[in-house]
Amino acid sequence: MNASDRLAAYRSMRNFGTTPEPSGDTAAPSTGGLRFVVQRHRATALHYDLRFEMDGVLASWAVPKGPTLDPSVRRMAIHVEDHPIEYVDFEGVIPHGEYGGGDVIVWDRGTWVPHDTDDPVAAVAKGDLHADMYGEKLRGRLVLVRRGPAKEKEQWLLLHKHDDDAVDGWDPEDHPRSVISGRTNEEVKADPAYLWHSDRPAQDAAEVVVGAASGPSDDELAALDRLGDDGTWTVFGRELAVTHLDKELFPGRDGEDPVTKRELLAYTARVAPVVLPYVRDRAMNLHRYPDGATRKRFWQKALPHHAPDWVGRWDNPEADAGETRTYLVVDEPAALVWAANFGALEWHPWTSPTDAPDRPSYALFDIDPGERTTWEETLELARLHRAALEELGVRGVPKVTGSRGIQVWVPVRRGPTYAETRAWVERVSRTIGKLAPGQVSWKWRKAERQGRARLDFTQNAVGKTLVAPYSPRPAPGAPVSMPIGWQELDDPTLRPDGWTIRTTAARLDEHGDLFSGALVHDQRLPEFR
Repeated sequence: MNASDRLAAYRSMRNFGTTPEPSGDTAAPSTGGLRFVVQRHRATALHYDLRFEMDGVLASWAVPKGPTLDPSVRRMAIHVEDHPIEYVDFEGVIPHGEYGGGDVIVWDRGTWVPHDTDDPVAAVAKGDLHADMYGEKLRGRLVLVRRGPAKEKEQWLLLHKHDDDAVDGWDPEDHPRSVISGRTNEEVKADPAYLWHSDRPAQDAAEVVVGAASGPSDDELAALDRLGDDGTWTVFGRELAVTHLDKELFPGRDGEDPVTKRELLAYTARVAPVVLPYVRDRAMNLHRYPDGATRKRFWQKALPHHAPDWVGRWDNPEADAGETRTYLVVDEPAALVWAANFGALEWHPWTSPTDAPDRPSYALFDIDPGERTTWEETLELARLHRAALEELGVRGVPKVTGSRGIQVWVPVRRGPTYAETRAWVERVSRTIGKLAPGQVSWKWRKAERQGRARLDFTQNAVGKTLVAPYSPRPAPGAPVSMPIGWQELDDPTLRPDGWTIRTTAARLDEHGDLFSGALVHDQRLPEFR
C-alpha cells in the first residue's frame, strides 16, 4: 500500500478548507533519518499523539497520559489512523467542530531507530514495536505492544525500558512547552499564530511560518516607534520600561546611519521567537555595552536584583563562595527584549541545560582567526571541518560569528561530560590542524600565536559560552552571528559579518532558520583516535 492510500482514512475525516492541518498532498522532503513527533493535544480530553515515520507516513498512537521515561509506568495507547509526514511540524488550533478540534503543540520531536528489525511496518502489523528515541525530551527505548487481536482503534501498551535514559518518576506534564515555539497549549489557543498552510510546499511551511508568525505584531512595533526617548512598551504580553531609545549603540557602516537602541529592541523582538529554542532552559551570560559598542563593556553573569519578577532565573547549586549564583534564563521572548534594553548587545547561553549543567548539549568547534589569518584561510579551515564531520558521519551546524570567525555546533544526546566532548573535539581539531600546519597555532596566549588561527576546543567546559545564533555583535552596522548552510562556504560572496540586524529578517524569510538542526540532540560522538 502506498503512502497516499494509507492516508485515505486521515483525509476522509477532515475538511482541509477549514482545518489548518496538512493534507499530505505535497511530498515531504527527506531528512536522511526516520522522524518522530509527539503532540500535546487538548481536544475533547487532553492526550498525547505519538507518531513514528515509516513507509512514507506517520504511524500514530493516542496516549491519554502521555509517554514517560519512568520504566515502572505502563501507558495505554490507542492505534489511530496514519498521518502525513508534514504533521511533524504541525502546531496550532484545529477548529471546533472539526475532527480532533482543539489546540496542539509539538511537545517533542527528533529521530528514531527501529530496534531489532529493518521493517517497522511489519513490526506494527505483528503488534510489537521497539523504538530507540533521540528527541529533546524522549530518550532511550520505547516499547509498544498490542493488547488483543488487530482491529480498528486497537489498544496497545506503551512503556520505557530500563536503560541509561530511564528516569524514575518522570512525568510529561512537568514539561509542558513546545520544542519549536516554546509555547504552552494555552498560549497557542490564545494566539494560534503558527498555522499550517496546506497550499505551500512543506519545506516553506515548516521553515518560514514558525519564526515569522510568533514575532511581535505590527501594532506592537508601531507602539515602539511612537514612544519618546523613554517610556513603557508592551510586547509579548509584558510591560517593559524602556529607556534612551534614541541613543546610538552601533556606528553606521558603508554610509548608513548609526543603529539606535530603538532599532536594537525592535530587532530583538522580531528574532526572539527564533532565538528562544537555543537559549531556553539555559543560564545566560550577557555582554553588556551600556553606552554603545565603542564604549566600556563588561560581562554580566548575575541576574540584577531589579529584574522583573517574571524574568526567568536559575540558581547554580554548584556555585562556590564569591561565584555567581543566580543567572538569567530567557524562557520567553520578552525576556530577551528585557536583556537588550538592559544593555546586552551580545547573548551568550551556556551550552548545557540548567537541569544538567555538567552535561553539554553540544560539542563545539570554534575557528578563531589570528591577526594574519585571511578570510580565505578561515574558509579553508571550515571546509576541512566539513570534510572531517562528513567522514565521521556526524551532523554539525555552522554559523559565521558576525566578527571574523566561524563556529560549528555538533548537537549530542545527553550523556557525555564536558571533559569527554572537549577531548573528542581536541582530537578532531588537532587532526585538522595537521592538514594546515602553517595556519594553525596551539599556543594558549594570543601573543605567542604569531598571528595564526586557533582551533579553540577549550570552549567545551562548564560555564563557557559561544555567542548565540542571531545575536548582534559590537561592531559598526550591528552585524549578526548568522547560521549558514555548509554549501555557502563555497560562495565567494560569503563574509563573516555579512548580515546585520537590518538584513536578518529578509534572510530568515528566504531561508528559514538554518540552525534548527542543532535542536535535535540525537547523536553519540563516534570513536576517533
